[in-house]
Amino acid sequence: MFPQSVFPDTAQIDSKGELSIGGCSASDLADEYGTPVYVLDEETLRARCRSFIDEFRKLYPNTNVSYASKAYINPALARIFQEEGMGFDVVSGGELATLIASEVSTGEIYFHGNNKTPQELSEALNNSIGWVVVDSFHELRLLDQLAREAGKTQDILIRVSPGVDPHTHVYTTTGVLDSKFGFSIQTGHAAEAVRMGLAAENLNLRGLHFHLGSPIFELEPYRVATELVLKFAAEFREEGLEMTRFSPGGGFAIGYTRDQEPPPVSDYAETIVSTMTATCQELGMEPPSLVIEPGRAIIGPAGVALYRIGAIKDVPGVRKFVSVDGGMGDNIRPALYQAEYEVVAATKANQEPGEKVTIAGKYCESGDLLASDIMLPSLESGDLLAIPAAGAYCPSMASNYNMNPRPPMVLVKDGKSRLIRRRESYQDLMHCDVV
Repeated sequence: MFPQSVFPDTAQIDSKGELSIGGCSASDLADEYGTPVYVLDEETLRARCRSFIDEFRKLYPNTNVSYASKAYINPALARIFQEEGMGFDVVSGGELATLIASEVSTGEIYFHGNNKTPQELSEALNNSIGWVVVDSFHELRLLDQLAREAGKTQDILIRVSPGVDPHTHVYTTTGVLDSKFGFSIQTGHAAEAVRMGLAAENLNLRGLHFHLGSPIFELEPYRVATELVLKFAAEFREEGLEMTRFSPGGGFAIGYTRDQEPPPVSDYAETIVSTMTATCQELGMEPPSLVIEPGRAIIGPAGVALYRIGAIKDVPGVRKFVSVDGGMGDNIRPALYQAEYEVVAATKANQEPGEKVTIAGKYCESGDLLASDIMLPSLESGDLLAIPAAGAYCPSMASNYNMNPRPPMVLVKDGKSRLIRRRESYQDLMHCDVV
């Protein structure tokens, strides 16, 4: 059965038994743009933006939804997100530069990161971004100095670590004590940071931020951490901390396989909003503006990666390897996180599975496997495979390993496609080299 739940909203099997997305057949897209190729469904992108905005604002109108650019950003997507009323968060000067080049409003940009450079902080100040989310004592002192030299006062949030385990992969867990991110509440560092932020002459401390990790399939960690951080904030009211903004970050899960059922956006919204409002009422605090930061949950479900099969190697009694023209260079997550994905035979999507295969990439690593021991129809060289939920982190973490050009990205809607990032050339790979 076709795993519709992990594919874009417009994905379907057409009359020829072939996968289509946004009204465009997989074979037509592969023929026009080559493979591997990332395909993004515009209808799904916009629907996911509206879902987060609508579900949270329905319960709490004073909510700002900021797209987490690290999931993947480029100018075409930035404009779509701004059209849908999204703000942005960034974690590097490159992401900030992309948004500035896209001419989006800088007032609702949040700059995250555990070791922002002086250059990056200066770029943030020079472009009048709305918020810097401060992550270290070094950064507090540096940003205050740079703001003073620039003759500005910068609004900041302080990132605290609440010590709550969201039960996700250890590499993507960020809100526990043993993490490079944030000021720990348990150690007293968060309290010291709040006092330093309040005392800084060129910084305006407006609230607190935390991020538990990603992807988070449970609701209870949000409830526990929200209550804990707000109670921590209340301890500093008499010292001058006015919580005008509060951010529980993002980390909202998506399904990568048909077995995974992440909570609906409405459940995340109800958990966060009800906990925030009840805790503020209990503490006698004015409820702050709420900032949430979905990234994966916006772009992940909209993306599909298409590959073409090349070599097939059958090792009797051991394994059948089906090799494709991409791999860990365009999707590092299976090798890095042991992430699992659905795989669909895009040109044989209506055929029943008949053989167990392992999908191997073309990169010179034995660990370059996109999916192991899965059931698919009988496959031949030249067939197309589709991997859904590929919009988030696959393109942003893509590399040029083995000097392979990174794939193009195509936006589809109403039977039409348009290129929003071209395929890299060999010349691109050597562009920065100096002889």
